[in-house]
Amino acid sequence: MTVDADLLEGDLRLHGRIMPASNATFLGEIDGVRVVYKPVAGERPLWDFPDGSLADRERAAYLLSELFGWDVVPHTWLRDGPHGWGMVQRWQEPDEGQDAVTLVPEGSVPPGWRHVFDGIDEHDRGVSLVHEDSDALRRMAVFDVIANNADRKGGHVLEMADGHRYGVDHGVTFHTDHKLRTVLWGWAGEPVAEEHLAVVARVGELVASPAGAELASHLTDREVEALLRRCSRLLDRAVMPVPRGEWPAVPWPPF
Repeated sequence: MTVDADLLEGDLRLHGRIMPASNATFLGEIDGVRVVYKPVAGERPLWDFPDGSLADRERAAYLLSELFGWDVVPHTWLRDGPHGWGMVQRWQEPDEGQDAVTLVPEGSVPPGWRHVFDGIDEHDRGVSLVHEDSDALRRMAVFDVIANNADRKGGHVLEMADGHRYGVDHGVTFHTDHKLRTVLWGWAGEPVAEEHLAVVARVGELVASPAGAELASHLTDREVEALLRRCSRLLDRAVMPVPRGEWPAVPWPPF
């Protein structure tokens, strides 16, 4: 969870802005390491999240990922930069030949994939949103439940050449209210694997222990308490949640 001094203090040089993005997002480099930089000053105000908190939530998501031990979130830290204090994350180059989340003609879900919903594309053709049925995405879906991720778009899943899947853009996580919005609903209502429940139980213990102190430093006490309740709820029910309430279940746009 520690960050090399070179990455904390090295010269952060920007190569350009990443578009489109809701908040100011830049591609940069620190001593030969490519990074994403999101300054707090470039955060767009949100009615349900405090100003200046998105960078902390990005760091908290990485720390939670480390407690899970699943390497869901790329290395993420906080530091000063050309536009002030912000979040910095190690760049991960996805494999352009893979799509973990995609659209297919309506009703033609390929083997080994999970159906999420049906809709109409820009050409008025029926399509189905689907995602792969992989262990990597199952772990990400469990992580999102505990992090209360309100913005798991298909474009926030990075497909690595070796089959690993990274999740990025975790600025709207850890809310005390239920806000889970995701394209990874393919396992809704299904039992959670025993090995995943065992990890969730361990995460709950770690968050409540001194090992969770840094994570807690980026959140409020109520947000930490809500995180622990989500761990307990998933352990008690042992099934993946289903969409509920009036809050939209899928981010828009989904990619």
